[in-house]
Amino acid sequence: RVGQRSLLPFRKSWTAQESLLHVSCIPSAMGVDKAALARVYGGDELVARIAAARVLVVGAGGIGCELLKNLVLSGFKHLDVIDLDTIDVSNLNRQLLFRMHHVSQSKAKTAREAVLQVAPDVAINAHHGSVTSAEYGISFFSQFDLVLNALDNLEARRHVNRLCIAAKKPLVESGTEAFAGQCQM
Repeated sequence: RVGQRSLLPFRKSWTAQESLLHVSCIPSAMGVDKAALARVYGGDELVARIAAARVLVVGAGGIGCELLKNLVLSGFKHLDVIDLDTIDVSNLNRQLLFRMHHVSQSKAKTAREAVLQVAPDVAINAHHGSVTSAEYGISFFSQFDLVLNALDNLEARRHVNRLCIAAKKPLVESGTEAFAGQCQM
């Protein structure tokens, strides 16, 4: 924590848009139309399906920030994000949607605002709370076409898995432990 704070004066103050375009070497950062590229690889139907899909991202930490960035830059237009955590200084080195002035604020709500700065046409809802609470049950999960898990809590990950099975929704599970990462579907 002390080491991270000592590096803060040397950190460039990026806008959300600069961060997204700088960090992810994607075609749109080079002036390539993502929709045109998607049409080449999957046709107009794929572009329409991506834009219409409802996606739930569970967790707005290190993996969740990357997922939100990649979803938006890939053309997804209907997102929800759930996280019960608030931003800490120690998050700033790996969670590109957050800045120093966001410390102590809701990760989900701040991630929503950062996404809207870059892509104001995206419909994104932020839920600051625990995914294990009763309000996020089967009926909540049933409204989504895809669920992306970005949690570090094993109990919550298992809970989301059970809900996705019950709601018959595909779950893309991801996680990290130290320097190792894993992703499964």
